[in-house]
Amino acid sequence: MNKLIENKRRKRATGPGRRNNRTTKKRSLSAINPENLIKKPVYVDKSEQAPLQDFESMPLHRALKANILGKGYTNATQIQSETFGHLVEGKDLMGIANTGTGKTGAFLIPIIEQLLNRPKPFVTLVVVPTRELALQVTEEFNGLAKGLGFYSACFVGGQSIQKDLSRLRKKNHLIIGTPGRLLDLVNRRALRLDNISTLVLDEFDRMLDMGFITDINKIIQQMTERSQTIMFSATVDKSQAGLLSKILRNPVEVKVNPGTAASDQVHQDIIRVRNGEDKYDLLLGMMDNSEFEKVLIFTETKRLAERLSKKLNASGVRCDQIHGNKSQNYRNNALSKFKKGSIRVLVATDVAARGIDVSDISHVINYQLPMTFDSYVHRIGRTGRAGKMGKALTFID
Repeated sequence: MNKLIENKRRKRATGPGRRNNRTTKKRSLSAINPENLIKKPVYVDKSEQAPLQDFESMPLHRALKANILGKGYTNATQIQSETFGHLVEGKDLMGIANTGTGKTGAFLIPIIEQLLNRPKPFVTLVVVPTRELALQVTEEFNGLAKGLGFYSACFVGGQSIQKDLSRLRKKNHLIIGTPGRLLDLVNRRALRLDNISTLVLDEFDRMLDMGFITDINKIIQQMTERSQTIMFSATVDKSQAGLLSKILRNPVEVKVNPGTAASDQVHQDIIRVRNGEDKYDLLLGMMDNSEFEKVLIFTETKRLAERLSKKLNASGVRCDQIHGNKSQNYRNNALSKFKKGSIRVLVATDVAARGIDVSDISHVINYQLPMTFDSYVHRIGRTGRAGKMGKALTFID
């Protein structure tokens, strides 16, 4: 990659009249040491690994097993295998595993298994930090529960409140939502939490970082019949230990990774922007390389995401954007185009660091240095998923 950049630098030598494209707005300094963002992937000899547990041999209801196999899943991932028994038994659990390792299935499969085997149905509440992740969880549940008579409803900001109220009048076994919209529905007396027995906090570290702790506490206080709490994330902050201990009761902890490191499946490197160089020119030069097939670019601000997306389209690079200022329909359409390959590049803020489940993203590019290492870990986790190798590049001004 550095050779490619050097070649482009020679071709696009900066002249005295060239305007530097860096943003002049002052930003908070990142806590990340750029040298920690250089890492070669770890190639694992799979012949030396313990064989993965196959779903066919797992103690699953035959109808659920058929749906799992029908989705093309043959082997349980490590996090799925190590948490399944505990969750089916109804234990509280905190699971830590890198993005792209099947954490969504790790909690949905045991929940559906319990629904199939318990004499009385129960309701599960799944709380997530972003709209995209809520929609992903909903889609996965609907696929795994197809034809089983179980129903879900998804509640996120940007959707019609009247449609949400209509959904709540129907029977739901799984309720998924972001904290703000869920509490809005509670305050309207449309959503009751005192009859929900299972709580899932997905990407819990991000929700705490985003300041949702007050909302989470309000939700938990109203779940008077809560009997099982499940937490999953790719990272965990030691400073949150006291808070987590108040939410979980005698939990099982399953850590597939330490919760502080990026995926070993991602080749990480940095691109230093020299004094006087135009960062956009460097980015555009990278797009000339056919290896950049499906690229996710992160910016720190919504304004820059908007500007960068427009410039790339004007330069002939098929591109779209998702961030907090875009409507939910717009974000859904942009993500759909990215999945289908009708656009090559998706520019996003951290709203997309959680919940984008797109196959075969070739590169993640941090156009600006993230503020925290946790944010970096979740961003680059969008590539190198499901055992495949990926690449992550970070511009350093």
